[in-house]
Amino acid sequence: MTDARTPEATWFGQPRGLTVLFLTNMWEQFSYYGMRALLVYYMTTTLLFDQEAASSTYGFYTAFAYFTPIIGGTIADRWLGKRRAVTIGATIMAAGHFMMASEALFYPALATIALGNGLFLPTLPSQINDLYGAGDPRRPWAYNVYYVGVNVGAFLAPLVCGFLGETYGWHWGFGAAGIGMLLGLVIYLAGGRYLPEERRSVTGDPTPERAHRSRDTLLLLLGIGLAVTVFRGAYEQIGNTVALWMRDDVNRLVGGFELRATWFFSLNPLLVMTVTPLLLARWRRQAEQGRELTVMRKMAVGAVLVGLSYGLLAAAEGVAGAGQASWLWLLAFMIVFTLGELYILPNGLGIFARLAPPRLGASTVAAWYFAIFTGSLAAGQVGRLWSRVDHAPFFLLMAAIAGAAAVLLLLLDGPARRIDASQRERPGL
Repeated sequence: MTDARTPEATWFGQPRGLTVLFLTNMWEQFSYYGMRALLVYYMTTTLLFDQEAASSTYGFYTAFAYFTPIIGGTIADRWLGKRRAVTIGATIMAAGHFMMASEALFYPALATIALGNGLFLPTLPSQINDLYGAGDPRRPWAYNVYYVGVNVGAFLAPLVCGFLGETYGWHWGFGAAGIGMLLGLVIYLAGGRYLPEERRSVTGDPTPERAHRSRDTLLLLLGIGLAVTVFRGAYEQIGNTVALWMRDDVNRLVGGFELRATWFFSLNPLLVMTVTPLLLARWRRQAEQGRELTVMRKMAVGAVLVGLSYGLLAAAEGVAGAGQASWLWLLAFMIVFTLGELYILPNGLGIFARLAPPRLGASTVAAWYFAIFTGSLAAGQVGRLWSRVDHAPFFLLMAAIAGAAAVLLLLLDGPARRIDASQRERPGL
């Protein structure tokens, strides 16, 4: 087998395995975001849910989809292995997407997708770390590259699934999401020779120093998880209450043509694809000059920017009034929101993966998704306020929630720098 970590086995200057994981993730995200773009609209129009019920269902579904990786990551690490877990999880998810074609199978379909996601989601990115040798300077930014794959899929999904769903019927959009999941599975299986070998041994280290370091690492990850939970309470409104705002309160006329609400979901991933190379180049220059921000400070900046983006929506409501906000306000929101997202989310995933103990990569990455689970639950309940309060105060509350997350992340900067420095000194990392 070709060693994916050798200099010869590269595409675009990165290990070939990263491209395989990138494309697999891209199609999985196509399926997820395609279904997500339709879900609230499907519930409120076809299934006739009221706004509060649709918001709660959306929140519980996204939360459950990020809870199952806790169990799936453990199963992958202990029994299945990462590759088998990805294959089984992708197959189950595809079945769930096709089940969405039946209204009678709505809840079983959501549960099936979430269960498959539990095996798939933590095991795919946990393979990234093993593609790189110790001290490889490309490794810290690999997760930003991987994150672009998330957003290529998320960009295409509303255009394809949204168009099919709104034009020909919601079930056509859900079916397209299922096909996307199958494409991701085919790519993963075909590119298996470029992926890293599974780690089969555990290096014991019962020394007090290692025990103390493990405890500190656990406390740090718990702290980050708490901050991300708070942050997600605001961030996840993008597919919930912000989706309703885009549909009901934004003037989407451009040259006499009304843009479909689902198309605006593609703005965020399009901006991710555009901004990520520029942001990585900026960070690389800062690193060479010794001025790059620490991981926690980057994440805190991201939370502040997301808070500012919600401030823009509050301003739009105050200036234009309900139903009159120009789509330019939405464009400004998406730019600031996306920049904040790039500062916080890929870096958060990266630090969980880098600090993972040997043979517990999927379980540790699953802990990152558990924070998304708790945050999604919070977001679903916060979203219930949408129909109870004016929209401008609601958006200001989202800005305050994101700001609180930024404060928590800044408080973790010192411990994170100490632990990251000690991890870099460990052999084999």
